[in-house]
Amino acid sequence: MQLEKCSFGIGDRFGKECRAQLTAIAKAKELGVNLVPVWNKSFREHSIIGSKPEDTKRIVDSAIKEFNWNDSYYIDADHINLKSVDYFIDQANFFTLDVGEFINSQASEDDLIKFISQVSSYHGDLQIPGLKNVFRVDANLLKKIGDKYLRAIKEAGKIYRHILNKMPEDSFVVEVSMDEVDQPQSPIELFFILAAISFENIPIQTIAPKFTGKFLKGIDYIGDIKIFEKEFEEIILVIEQCKKIFELPKNLKLSVHSGSDKFSIYPILKKIINKYDVGIHVKTAGTTWLEELIGLVKSGNKGLQLVKEIYSEGYSRYEELLKPYLHSVEIDKSKLPQPIELMNWSGEKLVNCLQHEYKSKTLDVNLRQLLHISFRIAAEKGKIYYEAMEEASASISECVSNNLYERHIKNIFI
Repeated sequence: MQLEKCSFGIGDRFGKECRAQLTAIAKAKELGVNLVPVWNKSFREHSIIGSKPEDTKRIVDSAIKEFNWNDSYYIDADHINLKSVDYFIDQANFFTLDVGEFINSQASEDDLIKFISQVSSYHGDLQIPGLKNVFRVDANLLKKIGDKYLRAIKEAGKIYRHILNKMPEDSFVVEVSMDEVDQPQSPIELFFILAAISFENIPIQTIAPKFTGKFLKGIDYIGDIKIFEKEFEEIILVIEQCKKIFELPKNLKLSVHSGSDKFSIYPILKKIINKYDVGIHVKTAGTTWLEELIGLVKSGNKGLQLVKEIYSEGYSRYEELLKPYLHSVEIDKSKLPQPIELMNWSGEKLVNCLQHEYKSKTLDVNLRQLLHISFRIAAEKGKIYYEAMEEASASISECVSNNLYERHIKNIFI
């Protein structure tokens, strides 16, 4: 199974927005952009919602049929490991192997010796076409990279082979994720990471590294744009070179995780992928859940009151909700509106504070991030939340589709 050049990861936590998401992607197709959807949902999200991978597959397959979508589509077992992978077998055709927890874990001495031997021909000065820096490669550098990343790559190999024992080789796409860690991978580290992945015979089609700066949930990129642009271009060049010299799939491409709402870097993504005529996978998720809330507010007083309740409960359970997202949100609780204050807000004010437009002057990043991690509250409301979504379906669908197309797809791919 070969993933297309450009793919777009989308999250549908409550399983109601597939058609609206397809509407956005179909608009791009009408303009000649061959963009394929990848529905991603993690074990953690399934656990919180109370859904199962077979629910996602059933909902997606049904929406595909109703929409008359005739192109490829994928269901991503997002951020899986050996403990959770079996949960998704037979339901997914895209597996994001998350091995971040094994970075900086010691590989065996035999594995390290073998790796250093396999890349010994790169001792000396290494020049990657397009990069200004010349990298000095010696045994110390290779040992340092091996000590840091080899155990993680070996773990990725274990997960891949576990899937391969249960699914045909050509029936799924593999991504390796190293983004949820503290430090970004340097170009020379990524070069040898990809070398090690090729030695492990993992046919990865996308790789998600850690970038400089902050990719927090639901808000714009935080960091130096010029540094990010340089880093992004270097990573593209490393991937392209590695595809030429290592046994890696020729369609291997870069994956950008937590890619929603990073409006300030979209022009960079667009410029660089067009400059080198390469593909990209951009993964979004929670931005659709937030648009559900906005659609509820816009639908009338009933939806407005429900969103206010979700916020109020989220505020009171702040520490609990924050735990799974300690590395991906940054909320200044002292700046959050008090629930009693927010209960008196108009729908217009709440939308203005929650909706993310590029360089918005009314966006409240703290409120938006808190609601981003408060989908557990909506899940616990069960029937109440699902009925509210159904009543506000037209308003929600418009918000979801417009957000994905106008703010995301249009600015990256068109």
